[in-house]
Amino acid sequence: MSTRKLRQKDGAVYFATFSCHQWVPLFMELQAYDIVYNWMHLAHQKGYHFFGYAIMPNHAHFVIRVPEGGTINTVLGNGKRFMAYELVKRLGQAGRQDLLSRLQEGLRQSDIARGQKHRVFATSTDMVELFSGKMIEQKLKYIHANAVSKKWHLADDAVEYPHSSFAFYVRGENRSAPLTPYQEFGFLDGKGAPW
Repeated sequence: MSTRKLRQKDGAVYFATFSCHQWVPLFMELQAYDIVYNWMHLAHQKGYHFFGYAIMPNHAHFVIRVPEGGTINTVLGNGKRFMAYELVKRLGQAGRQDLLSRLQEGLRQSDIARGQKHRVFATSTDMVELFSGKMIEQKLKYIHANAVSKKWHLADDAVEYPHSSFAFYVRGENRSAPLTPYQEFGFLDGKGAPW
């Protein structure tokens, strides 16, 4: 599902994934994971609750609860915009003209007409509404397994990967992210912990 369809439903929980343009590993290249955490804190201040996440080298997964009067479209759209500006700034500071040129090549004529200078993220964000504790746990399990999958192998043990919520559920460590246990919102019909 794309963020182009307005999704405004108080208290809804979503599994959302956004990726860097052409899967360029911008978060890893710039060690820019902090940009994602900064956005998460801003969203949390506006009432959005993060039940889980994993920030990968070129994409990020989240399980997010929408507050009263909020929309998933707004928080993700604003987040991607906020992160894009900072990523482009850091690419410039790092002298990464190769990546800046690649991101410029991704622009459409309509983007250029609106004054956009770089395509940092894919134009759409994948989203699935989650209706139960069981669905939330399934997505958390998927998110947490991402870093240790054959494709990525970013850690030997998922709990040790520093950019996911797995340690929060196993050890109570929230590291840099504002996390809320999904059980606090009454999602108790799953089998328990998300692993």
